[in-house]
Amino acid sequence: MIARLAGKVELVAPGEVVVETGGVGYRVWVPLGTYQALSRRPEACRLRVVTLIRDEEIHLYGFRTAEEESLFRALQGVTGVGPRLALRILSGLVAADLRSALARADHAALIAIPGVGKKLAQRLVLELKDKVAPSEPIPAATSPAGRPDPSSEAVAALEALGYPARTASEAVRRARDEGAEGVEQTVKAALRILAARR
Repeated sequence: MIARLAGKVELVAPGEVVVETGGVGYRVWVPLGTYQALSRRPEACRLRVVTLIRDEEIHLYGFRTAEEESLFRALQGVTGVGPRLALRILSGLVAADLRSALARADHAALIAIPGVGKKLAQRLVLELKDKVAPSEPIPAATSPAGRPDPSSEAVAALEALGYPARTASEAVRRARDEGAEGVEQTVKAALRILAARR
């Protein structure tokens, strides 16, 4: 099984990257935080990988930190959470915020993530609250000059989470109007706006 990948990034898009190593391109599904990190430095990458086989197909899930990988594995231990939903949860809340939400039983923060309803949020807290301790928040990295507009990246991130393009664009516009800056802050604000509509 593949546990690590290091090589040249051939493709980076919300939710997935293609890493070339040894002349082979590996498609790896990644959470939003890993996508953002790789989009800032697309020349090369080093990923921790979880390999899963579903319906005779091999699927690779990549993470930039041991914390992300650990949470991904823990999430899949919860009834009703498969690998794709685990990635959505890790995309909706960065690792430190997810640990905090679970520890504080913050159901509202969990329900704001597409695919997580009230019952699943309760199950996540019940099953993971004592297993994952909150860690110190990870400071957001600053965006270097020349990157695409944060709004378009935020819209792409929301689309990767399952929101329609029009809904995502409207939420991002409102988030920016309310003062959100940078991709991560904009995505979080947009998710709060979308959750308030439910």
